[in-house]
Amino acid sequence: MRPFRLVLPLLLAIFAWLAIGLPAGAVESVRVPPDASAIDLTRWVETYSNQGDRIQVSTAPGSDGIVRRIEVHAREQGARPSWIVFALTNDTDEQMERLIVAPHFRMVNSGVIWPDLGSERITEITASQGEAPEKQENSDADVFKLTLDPGATVTYVAELKTPKLPQLYLWEPESYKDKTNSLTLYQGIVIGIAGLLALFLTIVFVVKGAVIFPAAAALAWAVLAYVSIDFGFWSKIFGTEANADRIWRAGAETVLAATLVVFLFAYLNLSRWHVRASQLAVVWIVFLLALAGLAVYDAPVASGVARISLATIAGVGFILVVYLATHGIERAVMLIPTWLLLMVWVAAAGFTVTGSINNDLASPALLGGLVLLVMLIGFTIMQSAFAAGGVAHGAITDVERKALALTGANEIIFDWDVVSDQIYVSPEIEEHLGLSRGALEGPASSWINILHPQERDRYRACLDTVIEQRRGRIAQDFRLHAADGHYFWFRLRARPVVGPDGQVVRLVGTLADVTDQKNALERLLHDAVHDNLTGLPNREIFFDRLDMSLTLAETHEAHRPTVICIDIDRFKRINDSVGVSAGDSILLTVARRLGRILQPRDTLARISNDLFAIILVSQDQTEAIVALADRIRRTLSTPVTFANREIGLSVSIGIALYDPQWHPKREDMLKDAEIAMRYAKRDGGGRIEVFRPSMRSQTSNQQALESELRRAIDRDEIKLLFLPVVRLQDRTVAGFETMLRWQHPRIGKIEQGDFLPLAEDTGLSIDLSLFVLQRAARELAAWQKALVVDPPIFVTVNVSSRQLLRNDLVTDVKNVLTRAHLAPGSFRLEMSETLAMENPEFTSQLLGRLKDVGAGLSLDDFGSGYSSLAYLQRFPFDSIKIDRAFVRQEGGGDRAAMLRSIVSLAHDFGMEVIAEGAENESDVIELSQIGCEYAQGFAFGQPLTTSDARKLVGAAAEPVA
Repeated sequence: MRPFRLVLPLLLAIFAWLAIGLPAGAVESVRVPPDASAIDLTRWVETYSNQGDRIQVSTAPGSDGIVRRIEVHAREQGARPSWIVFALTNDTDEQMERLIVAPHFRMVNSGVIWPDLGSERITEITASQGEAPEKQENSDADVFKLTLDPGATVTYVAELKTPKLPQLYLWEPESYKDKTNSLTLYQGIVIGIAGLLALFLTIVFVVKGAVIFPAAAALAWAVLAYVSIDFGFWSKIFGTEANADRIWRAGAETVLAATLVVFLFAYLNLSRWHVRASQLAVVWIVFLLALAGLAVYDAPVASGVARISLATIAGVGFILVVYLATHGIERAVMLIPTWLLLMVWVAAAGFTVTGSINNDLASPALLGGLVLLVMLIGFTIMQSAFAAGGVAHGAITDVERKALALTGANEIIFDWDVVSDQIYVSPEIEEHLGLSRGALEGPASSWINILHPQERDRYRACLDTVIEQRRGRIAQDFRLHAADGHYFWFRLRARPVVGPDGQVVRLVGTLADVTDQKNALERLLHDAVHDNLTGLPNREIFFDRLDMSLTLAETHEAHRPTVICIDIDRFKRINDSVGVSAGDSILLTVARRLGRILQPRDTLARISNDLFAIILVSQDQTEAIVALADRIRRTLSTPVTFANREIGLSVSIGIALYDPQWHPKREDMLKDAEIAMRYAKRDGGGRIEVFRPSMRSQTSNQQALESELRRAIDRDEIKLLFLPVVRLQDRTVAGFETMLRWQHPRIGKIEQGDFLPLAEDTGLSIDLSLFVLQRAARELAAWQKALVVDPPIFVTVNVSSRQLLRNDLVTDVKNVLTRAHLAPGSFRLEMSETLAMENPEFTSQLLGRLKDVGAGLSLDDFGSGYSSLAYLQRFPFDSIKIDRAFVRQEGGGDRAAMLRSIVSLAHDFGMEVIAEGAENESDVIELSQIGCEYAQGFAFGQPLTTSDARKLVGAAAEPVA
């Protein structure tokens, strides 16, 4: 019984394994020698299919001899992929890095019937221990990078995308790189030769026009397409996926077979031998072209039929060639060597696709041989077509014909007699360059001295290539040195004339002055990346240099670029008030000042109208960057003189310091700098802000708030408040100053200081101002009608900068006063001292017109700006308001003396005085004693709603204790 108890669990385990159909045997491990450049793992791989969406395997024994069991799940639940399992052992004491490479397509053993046309092979690889292999970017193969620890044996389970895995290699990374580079070089050479052949045969077709040349050119283009697809260049050019290459490959094989039929038919001129030959060729070609359409739906079927057809064409063509050659057809005799080589190529291709030849070099060799075949075909048809010597005669006749046409068109002729090495040019070019007659005639080497140094080597290469190749055309632009030292661009178009012995005897063509075209092109290229006004780089070149700087920062820790955004405060207002010419002058001045501050390796660009951006790489310390920004701010704050006027400037500066986490893209870094700049502008401008990540969320909230502000007026969310203004003589309410409050449905109360700057930036301040004017005038009219006092009660409304610049402001105020029937001067408009002094001449005219329509005028924040007393005397203000900074200033007697001076100055100008910031009884008494007429502040209460203001009107105002 005891042995039975021991064997029973083992039997149950085996039974369970058989029941679920999972592999149980441990995989055999492959030792990885440190000096092996590549190991073919194909024969060591164990393949499993129909395992469902998971597989259980036993790992290869580790260094401790223990066999473990692992379970791997497919990427997609419910899928039934194929799996492969292999194991690798590193028995050295050094860590190894290797590449698992599974090519998408191998011509070797791809098959004839339903061939394997390539696809992505491996979905992912799971390791029994350590990190999973990391997939590398590669368009030709599935490449996974793995690391083998010293003394480790690792079992790998790979989920396949296709049931078939043609090849699996383990490569040493550098060896794989060298192999790839060498193969890429070979592929580039082959594709280059194929492309030149196709282009050459096409050019010959255009020149000659015989039917044999387009047939050969079509075959050459088909071979070029097939080679490009097989080498992977097609997907790189057109961005196709690995799975899509199956369709292109099948289509290319069918087109290759079809063009081979066309070539054989055209070259042997089969139509003249029997009418059935033409019918058979047409049917065959149509059938093959239909196969190309079938490739879209079933690529393997189309490819298999095309491969069989290609072998059939080679065999049938060989029979035809031999038959016609035995009957004395010269073309067939000339084609025999080429067609024999084609038969050899077809046989080698057959052995390769069936797996008889199993070598990685077989496929590149076959494709190179295919290009060689096209080259031999090209030589064959050229020999056949040019054997009679008619082309040489035609070329000479063509040259003579063109020479007559050039003479009639008055073109500059270029003629180089190669045998005697003498150049002749029309005298017009020598006159154009200011040279003496015959200065450009002589040996070809005499032109070296008048050519620009950068064009001399190209000039020699063009002439040498034409002489060596004995064909082709020259179409090159050169700069020639004029007598006055300038260079002029000339375009040389020429072609060789070949003599009876096959050598070039002349090079004839024309010279055309293309200096204007070159200059226009250079201007277009310059304007494409530079600002037309300042000449600074524009957004495109700014982003290009920022890309380079960010890429460099990823590899060099010491390189830390900084983006600085500089925006001119209230630039639109300056443009509107003083004109576009003054605005352009300011932009030019700003560009010059910034250019003098920055280092040569820094980049200064004009991003938009008045927004400049800097890529700063000369400084990498935060303190130094902020100090430089402050220097920029102070430098740009110097007024600009235009038309004997000084225009004051201030700028808002945003700084985005380099942070790899926050700035993976160039747009992110510029956007952060702009966000910081807007923060600086939002607080009044003339400031510097360094970007903080929290600004992004605040900016999003600001944008949402802006969207809601546009609908706030229509929803009656904007409330008008009234701050009492008290007459100090009798403590009665003399008037009110209007204020706004946004009763936001979600946030609650928002004071005007928090949303008026937003309204100013977005243009909504105009709508808000009209709302205030109309609502305040309506309330004032009701108060004056209910309460008849002398002087009448007044209301003060603040004027924003956008209102001041509007031509309709006077009209709006006149309409409001006319409809409300208010007492003259009781509806007062108030503007700040800074706003009034931005354009004194314009402000003076505007205030005079407002005074004429019956509006009262008040100057706000007196003493806080830089006003001129001369202008202050010219402004028709009725009252001035002393800024609260003077009322609340500490200093005893100095404070009282300053207030007394301001009040005295205002009275001398015939103005009343309103003091802000009266917070207690002592402030009220002191202001009354120095002669101040009115005061407002906490001493007389907070801003009132419309209903509360109505109750207060007509009652004595007592100071709040």
